[in-house]
Amino acid sequence: MSGDEPYAEHEGAILLLLILAGVTAVVWLTVRVVTGLVRARRNGTTLLGPATALAWDATVGMYTWGLLHLFFLDDHAQAEACAKAVDGRVTGYAPTFVPLHFGCRTGDGRVTEAVIPSYLNPATLLLGICALVLTWLVIAHHKKGTHT
Repeated sequence: MSGDEPYAEHEGAILLLLILAGVTAVVWLTVRVVTGLVRARRNGTTLLGPATALAWDATVGMYTWGLLHLFFLDDHAQAEACAKAVDGRVTGYAPTFVPLHFGCRTGDGRVTEAVIPSYLNPATLLLGICALVLTWLVIAHHKKGTHT
């Protein structure tokens, strides 16, 4: 963000594409979880695959939930949320996609989050780490099975 654009926002087209991709991924992953659970129960196989899909589902779902917070907030609502968060001393916005953030900049340079719930980024990170660890376990389990 440059000094001549202190009230820059998240790019609308990117926001819309990320929401569309997120919703699509959540639906697809949810179907994968359910079919994986049914298959595991029927065949008596491990639940590692469905658990991995569920972790990715939760990660993508959490991030998409934050994107929806941004999507449904118009310019007036963003300005109002910022003014409330920093007692009306807003000099600009500081938006980012990773981590998901809509910061409100004050005259002294401080940035305060006003739109994204405080739990969202830590929960997304924790779920992402769980998903990566489970993915690694699935890969290790698959390699172990093919070398036996």
